[in-house]
Amino acid sequence: MKKFRKVLDGLTTSSPGGSTVGSPSCGSAAGTPTAAAPTPREIDVLETLVSENFQLCKTVRHGFPYQPTALAFDPVQKILAIGSRSGGVRILGRPGVDCFCQHESGAAVLQLQFLINEGALVTACADDTLHLWNLRQRRPAILHSLKFNRERITFCHLPFQSKWLYVGTERGNTHIVNIESFVLSGYVIMWNKAIELSTKTHPGPVVHLSDSPKDEGKLLVGFESGTIVQWDLRAKKTDFRIYYDEAIHSASWHHEGKQFMCSHSDGSLTVWNLRNTSKPVQVTFPHGKIQKDGKKESCKPILKVDYKTSRNSEPFVIFSGGLSYDKAGRRPTLTIMHGKAITVLEMDFPIVEFITLCDTPYNNEVQDPFAVVVLLEKDLIVVDLTQSNFPVFENPYPMDVHESPVTCTAYFADCPPDIIPVLYSIGAKHKKTGYSQKEWPVSGGMWTLGSHTYPEIIITGHADGSIKFWDASAITLQMLYKLKTSKVFEKPKQSEGRASELVDEDPFAVQMVSWCPQSRIFCVVGISAHIILYRFSKYDANTQIVALEVRLQCESEDVISPSENENNPCFSEPRSGSHSPQPHQQHPASPGGGTPEGVKDSALCLKVKDRVVRVPPGYQAELVIQLPWLDGEPPQQISSLDINSAYGLLALGNCNGLAVVDYMQKSLLLCMSTLDLYGAADPYQRLTRSPRRNRQSTSGLTELSDNQQSVDMERSKSPTSDHVNGHCTSPTSQLCSAGKPRIPTGPEGPRLARRGPGRPPFRKAQSAACMEISLPVSHTEESRENSFSRSRSSSVSSIDRDTKEAITTLQFGESYGRKGDALPTPCLWVGTSLGVILLVPVSIPTDQDERMEEPVTIGPCGTVLMLKGSVLRFGFLDCVGALIQSPYEVWRDPNAPEDPDRPRKRKLVHHSPSSSQDACGEGHLAVVCSERQAKVFLMPSQSCLFVHNITESSFVLRADVVSVSNSVCLACFCANGHVMTLSLPSLRPLMDVSYLPMTDMRIARTFCFTNGGQALYLSSPTEIQRMTYSQEMYDNLQEMLGELFTPIETPEAQNRGFLKGFFGGTAHTFDREELFGEAAAGKGSRSLAQHIPGQAGVEGMKVAASGAVGELARARVALDERGQRLGELEERTALMMTSAESFSKHAHELMLKCKDKKWYQL
Repeated sequence: MKKFRKVLDGLTTSSPGGSTVGSPSCGSAAGTPTAAAPTPREIDVLETLVSENFQLCKTVRHGFPYQPTALAFDPVQKILAIGSRSGGVRILGRPGVDCFCQHESGAAVLQLQFLINEGALVTACADDTLHLWNLRQRRPAILHSLKFNRERITFCHLPFQSKWLYVGTERGNTHIVNIESFVLSGYVIMWNKAIELSTKTHPGPVVHLSDSPKDEGKLLVGFESGTIVQWDLRAKKTDFRIYYDEAIHSASWHHEGKQFMCSHSDGSLTVWNLRNTSKPVQVTFPHGKIQKDGKKESCKPILKVDYKTSRNSEPFVIFSGGLSYDKAGRRPTLTIMHGKAITVLEMDFPIVEFITLCDTPYNNEVQDPFAVVVLLEKDLIVVDLTQSNFPVFENPYPMDVHESPVTCTAYFADCPPDIIPVLYSIGAKHKKTGYSQKEWPVSGGMWTLGSHTYPEIIITGHADGSIKFWDASAITLQMLYKLKTSKVFEKPKQSEGRASELVDEDPFAVQMVSWCPQSRIFCVVGISAHIILYRFSKYDANTQIVALEVRLQCESEDVISPSENENNPCFSEPRSGSHSPQPHQQHPASPGGGTPEGVKDSALCLKVKDRVVRVPPGYQAELVIQLPWLDGEPPQQISSLDINSAYGLLALGNCNGLAVVDYMQKSLLLCMSTLDLYGAADPYQRLTRSPRRNRQSTSGLTELSDNQQSVDMERSKSPTSDHVNGHCTSPTSQLCSAGKPRIPTGPEGPRLARRGPGRPPFRKAQSAACMEISLPVSHTEESRENSFSRSRSSSVSSIDRDTKEAITTLQFGESYGRKGDALPTPCLWVGTSLGVILLVPVSIPTDQDERMEEPVTIGPCGTVLMLKGSVLRFGFLDCVGALIQSPYEVWRDPNAPEDPDRPRKRKLVHHSPSSSQDACGEGHLAVVCSERQAKVFLMPSQSCLFVHNITESSFVLRADVVSVSNSVCLACFCANGHVMTLSLPSLRPLMDVSYLPMTDMRIARTFCFTNGGQALYLSSPTEIQRMTYSQEMYDNLQEMLGELFTPIETPEAQNRGFLKGFFGGTAHTFDREELFGEAAAGKGSRSLAQHIPGQAGVEGMKVAASGAVGELARARVALDERGQRLGELEERTALMMTSAESFSKHAHELMLKCKDKKWYQL
């Protein structure tokens, strides 16, 4: 803990980077103080955060595994494992039991094999390495790895209750691995011994391995070419060989072990009987019909088949693929053949793998299948086999995060406790029906609600305009409520002529969201330059949505910097720009204060429903704000937004300027360019001149920059200002760096101009998963690749050359708009891409009746402050370092029945400064973070108390003032992957960890911090990764995670009975140790496979062995071994007794024979 004392006199001139520019206020000249200097005093801030309070780690991953490749199920523990192409493994149990593991190599997972009821998992990866994972700990770890050097792994099989893993390779050989020691056995089934010596061709890779249900000493080996061999492990020779014309994809045994079924590349299924293997007893083409010419249709391969018997009905034959080629466009299918009934289930995505779930883990018992788990490329479904219509189970996991591509995220921790039940009750009314009534079959593991939980909500915006609210409490994720923003608009029609050109493939895509959990007001920013304001109600209502048109386009004028004589575009006042409030314009609206030319070519990207519509309970649209096209110029996308329920105001900004809307009166208060906001206090002294000088005439396909210098200027900028922090993310944002080209004459002129390079009306709404940086077309590939490493120059000259100044962040709050203010008043803090901070005072009527009638006045003539780099975030602290929350209105249902006795009034909550604030006088601290540095200002004196240069080599992508461990800090995420925290208000570095390289725009678009030391980002197009940077949560994480392994007794095998055992073949046990052990088979080749000890190593084994489950297992094994030894001792004792009796008998006979003989007669 450390106390910071700073005398505030003269800090404006002495603090580094703390110079301020006074703005004219109430007639005072620029730079002239408007009030007497504050008296010298000290502030005492007791900072409690130290570096030991921070620890960075991943917590949990939600969503569907991206690009899945493998599937496995433990029928005793009832847990499911999914492998992915990037080397990830997701292990799922009951809701709450969800674990993610990652192979360090990043190699794709080819196959998964559970050690059933042993708490372990074997993974086979594409880099020809086997890994053994210990699942008896909450965070699984690798115990052993085995790297194959000369052969490639193609198939693995682990028999139930065996410690020997069969590994098939691309060369056709089968190796055997000891699971306990993870070393190769000297026993190898070579391909040339498995096939006949007369065979001239190689049988191909091993595609199937399985032990016979009838005799564990028989191994069925399937080769890709169509050769099938049953290998006698004891005799080390083949029992039979099958040569089939078609390639084999899979095989499945009948539980009696007398026959098996194979699936082939021609869409056929063959059944083979062990009595006669010369030809199949049955060949079927389930989807191949006989054509008119008598030939069968050619069919696609059947990739997998399962042959499962049922006690009370016909066997099930379940397979994927096999459809005929001539039916183009058919969706992937799973076929279930039950007796004579054939059911084809069409899937939305290609099938990766499926597993049939059965009641028993033993392969020599009647299987009785009850469900099928189907892993698709983008979904996981489970089909109920116990009902004739085969319904699917309702998936309890959040596997539909990517139902439509995710385009933005928001994370709210410590929400009001009543918001989650309310959202759930509304969302539950719209749930789908028709699911199976049975319980979800993947019910393994154990999870309990930890003591360190609080309400958390994650909001995801999607490309189709939908919004999803998720309950993220206690590191779980459950969908609460879904909102469709597209319902606010009319459906785009192709027959509307010019408007059809404006229709984008994803015109409703969500770009940004703003939510106030206390007032339940919700705002959505769409890619079509629109904002929708929603209010929450528990009642349905008939409502008419108000549409407001805001024109934030600028005239094309140039600027000339004081130091350089260059052509650079500049701002002018927007068409509807006015310093006084304007009446709202309902769509379709006429241009307010614009020139007559503004009416020539005006169109809206989307048409709001102009009729009364009935809206269900939940979030109901009240106001839509739209930026229209003007003169063939598309509107710039909205880059910043803030809403305050206490003030009833909404502020929005983009590349052109700022607009403030009174959403209570549905009126536009302010609409002006950023340059006009400065007034005479522009820190860069930009000068305007004739807009037409040196303007190049352009055709339809125009270049984006007028000269090479502006191209160089664009290259010197960091992408954050235009493309990362939500600012002008579409290619249309490149219009900011160019003057407006002339519209060529002719019928095709406007269309060509809009369709030129870098100037489409709107791009396809890219999800956050695939977002890329939009660069001018004149950029080279080198500049595109290095776009993240390049950053904006901090020199004034390069800033002066910046063509347009975007509004990058906005925040309402109680503050001091001018130096002379004695009391805090409502203010709007405005941050720009040039590092400028503007304070805009707002005058709001206090009386409720006056608020709805009297206009709100805004004076854009407040303070101007400076930082290096684009401004990202504001935060406010009182003088003792406590976080000041923005005022808000307590939620009240707008559609609730009126009570005449109790008129409804607005209830506003203003967070007053702490009681100890009086000791340090009036005022507050303002924390400002840009992409390069952070500053702390004292208001109202505007003195810069602390400054910290966050990074020189990179730039900050996301920053937020968050509460951690009962204190406050500034959290930053940089483009070079560093996550760092700074103390407040002193800006001391507390943590700086190189966590995640910023490889694509998906992470930049979706990374967000929240209170409690948590953050999240989209780790893949389908998965949300949550992380913590709090030591407290890191310490409690073990308690919050679920247990993957629970002690369960392995079910006993059914008694075969005397007759079944007598006539059913050999019933004696098969001792694999005797065959595969080092004593019998020797050691495997060291050059073939290399053993690598896992990170968990000995500690993981100790963890597995030290628990109660390990003790019980060891005791049971010891008891079994003791009983076995006692039995063997009894047998040896009986043998010795028999031998003794025989010896005694022979000795007695010899004695009688020699009794009467003399010694010389012997």
